[in-house]
Amino acid sequence: MPSPGAGIPPLAMRALWQSPSMELPLVVVDAANTVGSVPDGWWRDRHGATERLRDALAVLAGSGLPEREDVPPWAAGTQLDILLVVEGAARDVRPVDKVRVEAAEGSGDDLIVELLARAARDTPGRPMLLITADRQLRARAATHGALCAGPRAVRDGRTGRHRRT
Repeated sequence: MPSPGAGIPPLAMRALWQSPSMELPLVVVDAANTVGSVPDGWWRDRHGATERLRDALAVLAGSGLPEREDVPPWAAGTQLDILLVVEGAARDVRPVDKVRVEAAEGSGDDLIVELLARAARDTPGRPMLLITADRQLRARAATHGALCAGPRAVRDGRTGRHRRT
């Protein structure tokens, strides 16, 4: 299976979306799914684990995601608009510079789909990437034009921990 965005020259795609008049590519992160993707003790402190994820995402917002097979070329090596969706015990996690945070009142998955639908409606053609391993959520996100990548796209694959600054 070809990688997302295969055939599109990465530099051309980056140049298109780095125009000052256009929005940055949107990366929505399913916090609960991403935090829970590695058994590193996150269940003892969900709020703290989500803050560590948020802080790691702030670094990636400025540098882009690592080049991987499941990461589209337009999301690698470029600035990104990162939106972290939190729920449950992590609902009080606050935004930081470069990472917006949306707290779900109910289902985090429903909020993610709502946010992707709104982004697709408000900025047609804007590249959108959802970070989650949830297959049902991936299918729902695709109906709004979002591509999907697994949690490893924002986690350090060598240690299984979030990338640290």
